[in-house]
Amino acid sequence: MTPEALLALASLRRARDLIDREYAQPLDVPTMARHALMSPAHFSRQFRATYGETPYVYLMTRRIERAMALLRDGMSVTDACFAVGCTSLGSFSSRFTEVVGESPSSYARHEHAAVQRMPGCISRAHTRPARLPSSRMPPTARVAAEAES
Repeated sequence: MTPEALLALASLRRARDLIDREYAQPLDVPTMARHALMSPAHFSRQFRATYGETPYVYLMTRRIERAMALLRDGMSVTDACFAVGCTSLGSFSSRFTEVVGESPSSYARHEHAAVQRMPGCISRAHTRPARLPSSRMPPTARVAAEAES
């Protein structure tokens, strides 16, 4: 890897760390791009080429992942929606259903005793929402996503 590519990767990791840390705050692509020291358009292209999904999709996946944990702990769907930084219950429910495969209220009704007994690091890996590789995903990222499955 060239020094420039390593610098770009470090910048993208800084932005991804921001998303992981501040997922509940209002984040937009220009803010994320500022942390990566890139223009918003260049940041979006580089993020997608590197991680296989857009910054917004990554942010929403992190929010859904956290909402799943809150719902398992007994929080209401509305409270979980706003706790993870979503501002529209309808959009949150639609995205949750798209990513998880069932509605938030249905997910909350399930018994999650086995997951609650797991150590946190194991339960996060076990319950992490996984999107199916998209046809819009760049071919190299799609191959990498399929290899991880």
